[in-house]
Amino acid sequence: MSSSMMIGQYIPAGSFIHKLDPRTKIAIIFFFVVIVFFANSVMSYGLLTLFAVGSAFATKIRVRYILKGLKPVWFLIAFTFLLHLFVTREGEVIATVFGWELYREALIQGATISLRFFLLIMVTSLLTLTTTPIEITDAIEQLLGPFKRFRFPAHELALMMSISLRFIPTLMQETEKISKAQASRGVDFRTGSFKDRIKAVIPLLVPLFVSAFKRAEELAMAMEARGYKGGEGRTKLRELHIGWKDYVVYGLFILLMAGLFLTRN
Repeated sequence: MSSSMMIGQYIPAGSFIHKLDPRTKIAIIFFFVVIVFFANSVMSYGLLTLFAVGSAFATKIRVRYILKGLKPVWFLIAFTFLLHLFVTREGEVIATVFGWELYREALIQGATISLRFFLLIMVTSLLTLTTTPIEITDAIEQLLGPFKRFRFPAHELALMMSISLRFIPTLMQETEKISKAQASRGVDFRTGSFKDRIKAVIPLLVPLFVSAFKRAEELAMAMEARGYKGGEGRTKLRELHIGWKDYVVYGLFILLMAGLFLTRN
């Protein structure tokens, strides 16, 4: 499996993180995404980075593989940083590059926003790396269970999200395969004007859409052949249970939140 796209892939490493209840992982990631935006000091960002890097090491998945899987978003992170350098015009001037003045606030804002972006992508990616699509589906369905009394389609929504996550690496592999096939026929995706590149992408998109619709049809036929009728009356092969490991993680995360708010400016 190609490691160029990490989102949607599951790596069975049998780590402490893998054995956590999926509801715990989803809840921790949700609150982590929230508290990232409350950090405003070096110490608070240091705590969040320590938590993210520590979680990555705890998965027993090579950090090099995780960072390589983030390759598609490195450009966005770098672009965000450079955009703040050249757009923000606040604070004192710290340097002049090719006649363009760089401001202190621009450097600080660019670094903090890029770091937030990196932490969010990294931590959320750990969910799919350590949790199977079935576990994610069951966890989301149970977390949304209280809304069923309001006729909210919790099961259907959880199933759609799980299928979408599973199809991301599949479609990326199809894209890579089709692009190599088109390149062998003389199609150039990298050189030429912007207009020429847009035209070159069309031979890539058409077979990709055809392949996606074909896979969707095969999936629908497979679900129908297995008698899938929705979430009503369905039982679970594996029931989700909150264990002592989950309570330990909740405790550590509460300490992280307390440390974050104590170290804020």
